[in-house]
Amino acid sequence: MNTFYLELRNKFDCLLLHFFSFVPKAQCRTMASKTPVGFIGLGNMGTPMAKNLLKNGYPVIATDVFPESCKELQDAGAQILDSPADVAEKADRIITMLPSSPNVIEVYTGPNGILRKVKKGTLLIDSSTIDPTVSKEMAVAAEKMGAVFLDAPVSGGVGAASLAKLTFMVGGVEEEFNAAQELLTCMGANAVYCGQVGAGQAAKICNNMLLAIGMIGTAETMNLGIRLGLDPKLLAKILNMSSGRCWSSDTYNPVPGVMEGVPSANNYQGGFGATLMAKDLGFAQSTATNTRTPIPLGSLAHQIYRTLCARGYANKDFSSIFQFLREEEGQ
Repeated sequence: MNTFYLELRNKFDCLLLHFFSFVPKAQCRTMASKTPVGFIGLGNMGTPMAKNLLKNGYPVIATDVFPESCKELQDAGAQILDSPADVAEKADRIITMLPSSPNVIEVYTGPNGILRKVKKGTLLIDSSTIDPTVSKEMAVAAEKMGAVFLDAPVSGGVGAASLAKLTFMVGGVEEEFNAAQELLTCMGANAVYCGQVGAGQAAKICNNMLLAIGMIGTAETMNLGIRLGLDPKLLAKILNMSSGRCWSSDTYNPVPGVMEGVPSANNYQGGFGATLMAKDLGFAQSTATNTRTPIPLGSLAHQIYRTLCARGYANKDFSSIFQFLREEEGQ
């Protein structure tokens, strides 16, 4: 009886090997399911994203340039390693969430970067918001090493990251996007395929330009209403049932005391930093220049946020534009 079952199992294993030899790599990744996932960049966004992977049963192998940033995730059950190269050695699906283009270049191609030890067939998902040309350069570098790169920037902020309600805008090979959705849906409510590598970044840049313009408009409107004697909560209520309603007014209001659980209720701490918004608007400005696209309000928003950062608001949430306008009144 034991010999019979042994022979049956051997035949079954052979069938599996035959089957997988004809299955596309992207489909094999989907079948891999709960294998370890690498995560690099454990800041305000990266940590809750990685924690949501843990909550969904994925072992997480992570690292960050600042060791103290790793403690929360380590306490949640993640394995912490010393470098991106070490992570690449142990995981064949890696997510990066980094502040800027230079950080991405360093993490992928630096002396201790991912591509130093990346395994062939590894799926690399970069959720940083960076210059689309850098995304394309990283994709080429990854391809040379036999890996696959997707740009997948996010929208929704820290709150959405904690609640797994982010929106991912993804650029790359479409069949790889289908494989990546298994992970993306653990961290977000939406994952949208935008086209080839760089298209995700293009969508994110456009979104954030509109977000900045909308936040400035909301802050100006609320400030004017308050100066005219309106109660800020009442004004917000009216806006949110009228044609002026927008995300900055109904979900992320910049006026202290109007909403709970947003940066304006916490002295503009946490959230999405003014420096990062200025960076994203800089991308919008440069791409608009390259494509000869007029963006008068986008350009003005860029200048306003650069001024905001220079006046001491660099580390505050981008909704602190309201506080900045109030201080400008007193000059």
